[in-house]
Amino acid sequence: MRVLAAFLSCAVAGAAAAADIRVLSASALEPGLVKVAEQFKRETNNRVRIQFFAASPQLERRLSVGEPADVLVAPSGLMNDQLRRGKVDAEAHSFIGRVGIGVTVRAGAPDPDIASLDRFKQSLLGADSIVYNHASTGLYLEKLFDLLGIAEQLKTKTVRYLSSGQVLEHIIGGKGVEIGFGTITEIRQFESKGLKLVGPLPEQVQNSTAYSAAVITEAPEAEVAKDFVRYIDTPAAKALFSAAGIE
Repeated sequence: MRVLAAFLSCAVAGAAAAADIRVLSASALEPGLVKVAEQFKRETNNRVRIQFFAASPQLERRLSVGEPADVLVAPSGLMNDQLRRGKVDAEAHSFIGRVGIGVTVRAGAPDPDIASLDRFKQSLLGADSIVYNHASTGLYLEKLFDLLGIAEQLKTKTVRYLSSGQVLEHIIGGKGVEIGFGTITEIRQFESKGLKLVGPLPEQVQNSTAYSAAVITEAPEAEVAKDFVRYIDTPAAKALFSAAGIE
């Protein structure tokens, strides 16, 4: 009985030691980060609660009001700003990977030819509509189409939404020859709903965003947060991120 009591005591102590940490993250990392958090919980019994934000300004607003959180997962621009301001721990920081922009159509629709930059341009000019967002992806595409000299020709058939989710839902329920854009990770999330990833933007014009994770300076659960950020840098976590399209 004493052995059993000791065992139960250890089990209770282990359960009590488990912690919940809160992560504020860019939504482009969702497919990989969710799986990494699940694996971390299986291995450590510590739960990771993640709140995703579609755009950096939303993420930055949450940080500026001092909302309690343990880990920040953000694009390089925002992360570097937080590092300069001392809001995240430079010694508890891990690079995650890069996410590129992808081209998408609804499942069953013919693939546009994006094998070269010239073919990509011709596919856009031949489409019935072009759909992208008003966030960072859309801002980049707006400049790209202008540089390619096709912005005016695309203007009358361009449809834009606030978020990538709205863009992808539009493509799924659309008709005719419609070409949509979003981060590759977000497009992959919607493939089971009736979307198809045609491929990344042509290499010459691809725009990849780098993401990393860091412990927030005033993290309530700093030690567990550091463990999670270190775990993000392990081969097991890297494999999960890669499978989600984060390179």
